[in-house]
Amino acid sequence: MPNRLASATSPYLLQHADNPVDWWEWGPEAFEEARRRHVPVLLSVGYAACHWCHVMAHESFEDEATAAYLNEHFVSVKVDREERPDVDAVYMQATTSMTGHGGWPMTVVLDHEGSPFFAGTYFPDRPRHGQPAFRQVLEALTDAWHTRSDEVRRVAASLREHLSSASLATGGAPITRAVLDGAVRTLALEYDAGAAGFGSAPKFPPTMVLEFLRRHGEREMLGATLEAMARGGIHDQLGGGFARYSVDADWVVPHFEKMLYDNALLLRVYAEWGTDLGERVAQGIARFMLAELRTDEGGFASALDADSEGAEGTYYVWTPAQLTEVLGPEDGPWTARLLGVTDEGTFEHGTSTLQLRVDPDDPDRWARVRSRLFEARDRRARPARDDKVVAAWNGLAISGLARAGYVDAAREAAELLWRLHVVDGRLRRVSRDGVVGAPAGVLGDHGCVAAGFLDLLQATGDAVWLERTGAILELALTHFGAEDGGFFDTADDAEALLARPRDPSDNASPSGLSSMVHALATYAALTGSGRHRDAAEAALASVATLAERAPRFAGWSLAAAESMLDGPVEIAVVGDWSEERDELEVRARRHPGAVVVVADAADDDIPLLAGRTPVDGRAAAYVCRHLVCERPVTSVDELDAALR
Repeated sequence: MPNRLASATSPYLLQHADNPVDWWEWGPEAFEEARRRHVPVLLSVGYAACHWCHVMAHESFEDEATAAYLNEHFVSVKVDREERPDVDAVYMQATTSMTGHGGWPMTVVLDHEGSPFFAGTYFPDRPRHGQPAFRQVLEALTDAWHTRSDEVRRVAASLREHLSSASLATGGAPITRAVLDGAVRTLALEYDAGAAGFGSAPKFPPTMVLEFLRRHGEREMLGATLEAMARGGIHDQLGGGFARYSVDADWVVPHFEKMLYDNALLLRVYAEWGTDLGERVAQGIARFMLAELRTDEGGFASALDADSEGAEGTYYVWTPAQLTEVLGPEDGPWTARLLGVTDEGTFEHGTSTLQLRVDPDDPDRWARVRSRLFEARDRRARPARDDKVVAAWNGLAISGLARAGYVDAAREAAELLWRLHVVDGRLRRVSRDGVVGAPAGVLGDHGCVAAGFLDLLQATGDAVWLERTGAILELALTHFGAEDGGFFDTADDAEALLARPRDPSDNASPSGLSSMVHALATYAALTGSGRHRDAAEAALASVATLAERAPRFAGWSLAAAESMLDGPVEIAVVGDWSEERDELEVRARRHPGAVVVVADAADDDIPLLAGRTPVDGRAAAYVCRHLVCERPVTSVDELDAALR
């Protein structure tokens, strides 16, 4: 019999709707029930594409005996971290404070005020690898709740005080050229010169750091990392798109889930890398997003699962025998050598991920082989899709698609967000099947959607996106601002949690603050608004200390700072379409960090385009900084000179 989650909109929660656990959704009703029964709240946080969330569900939440114990001794609450990043952020901070590490599934036990007194991540169904069984943990917690209540209250009070007072280091000084140069030196110390990327295993795509390096002009670390990822197993060599991270340092074996935010960010950086490999990879990412993640409503789904047929990666991996079975005795062994598929295997059970370490001598043969393998793989059991539409990640998708030339798809997604996710003048975070969800938009939703709209404006010259961006930025400035010039991650009128989350550090996707800085700075460049420029500079100053000490977690802020020190460069390209205009546009968009808008004629509704006209009937480019422009140019050589 389905539990309460059967009425949820989140695909992750719906995965647990048939559990014997009597799950509740997050809300005051669950805490009222815990008070009534005098039991603690067990909070379980995960997401639909999380492999170990599935493992814990199969081992424990689908087990009748474990569920019966939970139902008797706890009120169990299930949260989708992608739907409620605010709840996730508060209790992840508690988990890392108590255990020294975090991750999902996250398991936290709370008192009736929402204060945690125990936290952990995955727990096995029986003692394993030094971990206690989940049932043992539950029994110990039940005993502590009833027999050591003073200790429970003391721990909960201590954690509550810590979370309420905790704040990340902020700085009041601007991010200067010296700070940017120092960040590059620090990144070089953390760079893996052998395998590329930063740090050791596991390795995540450092997309935001790479964008900073591109704007700074550091090509070596940028190019080597982009090439290593593109040629490794983290990149789907058949279907395009990238997995979430590599479990090894050499980019060979991915954790196979595919997230929208990763692919949207990677689409942008590969499209603007300026190499043939970058263009091929970008086109593959875009095709993957349109084929696998696009929803019927024109938005983009959140993720593809890592698992199919109950195991991780089975959709993606191959043996030499399987290649020969599909391709025959000549193409099979040739393809195995090309893609690094061995008898020993690079993954589990003698299977291998696909790597393309060098381009084939015969690209036509590779194209035919790739098509046949893709068709054969398509007949396998497919990973599940988390089809909720997250505003922030769709904003990133709009940016990536618009910059890569997929303007119609970007426009459809933007129209969906404006039509469906803006309710009573406020931005909502999620929708599914054309129905908007209840969770309010967090700061990252406002920043990423605003930045996406501005990228769409630059691609289309349609002033409506400037107007809509202005409305979203006004919401953010009004409801999310902090006294030091930074931002909180939740609105001033949002649901009150144990603490008001505020994290300016980038993780797998841009922080709310860094996404806001990009949107504010671009809006100021297009409009000349000093208010928005000041807000961007103040927000950057609030993360100066983070940028100096941990640049790997401030890449998006550093990228914005790099462009703002350069002006940013503003380029208006005006004139009827022609090959000359196309050449000017292509060259303008290659300038790292430039704000570029292209239109047929002057447009007073977009200040950067106001009064900009063709020159003697020829398309012209106006290179500006702070809305002060040089004389218009009509050739690529003249544009290069102006940009220098």
